[in-house]
Amino acid sequence: MKKNHSLTYFIGLFLLALFVLSSCKKSDGGSPATDPFNNGGSERNMIVIMSDMHIGVDTSFSQCVKNLEPLEKLLKQIQASSNVKELVIAGDLVDEWFVPADVNTYEGKDQADFVQRLAATNKGVFDVLNSIIQEGNILVTYTPGNHDIAITEASIELILPGINQARDNVLGLGTYYPANCPQIAIEHSHRYNFFCAPDTYSNQDIAPGTILPPGYFFTRIAALYVEQQKQPNPAPPADSLPKITPNSSGDDSQNLLFKYWETWYTTMKMFAIENKFDEDIIVTDINGFTGNYSVDQLVPFQSFPGGYIDVDLYKGIQENWTNRENHNLVAVPINTEYAVDSVMSNTFTDYQASQQYFLNPASDVRIVVFGHTHAPRIDLATSHDGKKCIYANSGTWVDNNTNATTTANFIVITPQNADDSSQTQVKLYNFENEVATLMGEESVRY
Repeated sequence: MKKNHSLTYFIGLFLLALFVLSSCKKSDGGSPATDPFNNGGSERNMIVIMSDMHIGVDTSFSQCVKNLEPLEKLLKQIQASSNVKELVIAGDLVDEWFVPADVNTYEGKDQADFVQRLAATNKGVFDVLNSIIQEGNILVTYTPGNHDIAITEASIELILPGINQARDNVLGLGTYYPANCPQIAIEHSHRYNFFCAPDTYSNQDIAPGTILPPGYFFTRIAALYVEQQKQPNPAPPADSLPKITPNSSGDDSQNLLFKYWETWYTTMKMFAIENKFDEDIIVTDINGFTGNYSVDQLVPFQSFPGGYIDVDLYKGIQENWTNRENHNLVAVPINTEYAVDSVMSNTFTDYQASQQYFLNPASDVRIVVFGHTHAPRIDLATSHDGKKCIYANSGTWVDNNTNATTTANFIVITPQNADDSSQTQVKLYNFENEVATLMGEESVRY
């Protein structure tokens, strides 16, 4: 399993690593598209999929600032199209995670106030989205991602009234199947990630009702690191984590907790903040949490080499993965050790399209679109019964996508005709320099 060695973009900004789009049909650098939202006819049948906008409440630390204007312009092109039938936003639209650790996310208020401030800060984008929704020509659908995992249906409705929300009966998750296209499944894909899937089991004694996974806390730390590095003369790291060793008992639970520690150890070396790890720098007051927390409370520890490994926050997380999977409606179980080992792997996420859908005999899905990894791509796959399938990742709109060579990505699906005269087309684009460039395409008939 190929791994990145940073979590920066694996939870929004994270999964730092260049990702080669070797599986896409494309010429070098892609080719400018005449009009990605024109099917050559009069039928309104095209489905546009975007994800990972990561729109923030404060442009001083938001991940999407330079791309706001291009995003607004692209949305206006979509709105003007007579062929686009649906616009699907596949998660991480509203970013409640990428907030520096020492900032009070809600400013002492609540989520409703937070999303309204966010919409006001990014008024241009939200004005266009609301205009599209109110016109009613294009169905706009939203599914949750990990960075908006705790954003409620009511909060989204507050800033995007009338939007269609594709949610599971589990807060923070949703899979969308476009009307009359049950062979197409669209989801953010964070439900398969140990660090990012909703966690209804951990920390309930501390924060009753919380679903925030450990990736939330890491993201707050990473956002603080990014802010500190913007200073003219950043201070050197103030602390480092002590190394621990596997428990000498060989206990499975202890071994898993050691692997969990390895992930934290790697990431905290990469994002070496200017604070001591025993400082209560992470301000919460969100999703059940009310206190301030330190790095030391998040990272497993032990008293002596080979001794018992323990952790303060997320105590027992290594034992609850199967329960989390069941709660989060994961169709095909993922081995806990594999899940912990793969939290930094793009290929693990991509493979879940096959594992959960194409190779699953209970699924008839032939096209899967994920977000989350920020690594736009198109792959061909084969179903459990030998049929051609397509996996696509919708990339991101963050300003600096260090997880791929492009940003401002989107997918366009043109469903097949009822007869045998066409196939369903899946095309991947970017909108860099405000020009739609075709990056790759595949087609299938189902």
